[in-house]
Amino acid sequence: MNDKLLVETAVLAGEIMLISGAEIFRVEDTIDHILRKAGRDTAEAIVFSTGIFASLNDPSIEAITVARRVNVRSTNLNRVYLVNDVSRKLCADLMTVEEAYERLKEIRGTVQFHKRLKDMGFMGVAVFFTLLLGGNARDCLAAAVTGAVLAGAMEASVKIRLNDFCANAFCAFLIALTTLFLERWGLPGIKSDIIMIGAIMPLVPGVIFTTAIRDTLNGDYASGTARIVEAVVIALAVAAGVGAGMGLYQWLTGGNLIW
Repeated sequence: MNDKLLVETAVLAGEIMLISGAEIFRVEDTIDHILRKAGRDTAEAIVFSTGIFASLNDPSIEAITVARRVNVRSTNLNRVYLVNDVSRKLCADLMTVEEAYERLKEIRGTVQFHKRLKDMGFMGVAVFFTLLLGGNARDCLAAAVTGAVLAGAMEASVKIRLNDFCANAFCAFLIALTTLFLERWGLPGIKSDIIMIGAIMPLVPGVIFTTAIRDTLNGDYASGTARIVEAVVIALAVAAGVGAGMGLYQWLTGGNLIW
């Protein structure tokens, strides 16, 4: 067995899982299971929220250590499932290391949903949360427009390479501004407060916060704390963006909010 390729396969599996929002315990467990396939004396993996360290050692070989920096994070549970499936097949000898490595490279580049479908998802989330909060047909129509603006803002933030804080603040800013202008000139009488709440739901870091709690309960205090801080920073960015949008609206219109 090619030990170097096995370590690279284990680290790639862990990287995909970490990028996709998996818990630290799950990432370390997956890497450990793959590394043990080599049958060496020492097989260790240490995972943080921003990096992976994996090592394979034995008196008969030179130590192999791989470190991987992880800068991008999102939520994609489908990729986590696919990597788990590859890991189980590899450990059960239903797949070779070479096949597993190639399959993981395919998973890393997998796009589960087309961009337009994601845009429709943003609109749907805004509409149905507005409906859940007591909105009527006019409110849902305004929420659909605001959701479309959110989709465009997220696409623009990716193109201009904004960091997470600025991207979330920018999106929340446009949500607030769009909703208030719709209330004043487009669809008077709509409930702008619940429309804003519905539209910012895709930005709320609920999965990140839940994962942080699970990491903390599993004893990964450093990663759990880091992810809790990440969730708080995102929440602050959303709040700052909404506040900035409301402030700009008041300055432009020279009046108070119509609530």
